[in-house]
Amino acid sequence: MTDDHRSAPQGSAERPERPERTVLVAGLLVGALSGVALGVLWWQLAPRASVVIRPEGVRPQGFQPEEFLAADVSFAALALVAGVILTVALAAMRRQHLVGVLIAGLLASVVGTVAMWQVGTRLGSVDIEGLIATTEEEFVTQGPLEVTMPGVFLMWAIASATVVAVLALGDWIVARARAAASAEASPSEVTN
Repeated sequence: MTDDHRSAPQGSAERPERPERTVLVAGLLVGALSGVALGVLWWQLAPRASVVIRPEGVRPQGFQPEEFLAADVSFAALALVAGVILTVALAAMRRQHLVGVLIAGLLASVVGTVAMWQVGTRLGSVDIEGLIATTEEEFVTQGPLEVTMPGVFLMWAIASATVVAVLALGDWIVARARAAASAEASPSEVTN
């Protein structure tokens, strides 16, 4: 083993680092595919509020904020998990350039969140107007799947940015420890 090989950053001997363009494309593609899959999962998992359909119109069945909250929380939880997993995978592709990983993660979060929201709301849609037009008596049905708190759209991006910040902090701590270790080793070598 040569000295050049030992001084190379960890992981560089096992696999070559990918270009930044590859990381961006991977982030966009995986973000879109993940968003579609998570939209289906959100549609399956999220409870929906019940609504009363009458010939005169529609109204919620009682006061049920827990259903709206549960739909938002499930959306946020899925987005957080996706943001963490995808950003860790992107960082594994291009660990030495965290700014590129951050940009790819944020782009993936935008594409993935929009795909997740569109797929989930379309699968969970209910034709309320059609039901009102065709009913002659009052009945209860599930309402459409919706996001009621717009802040949950930021969860994927927040998760991505947090992962990159933690990785950058870890790199900074390791670099400081190495600098301190080499500073301590240098005076002893000079005196010997």
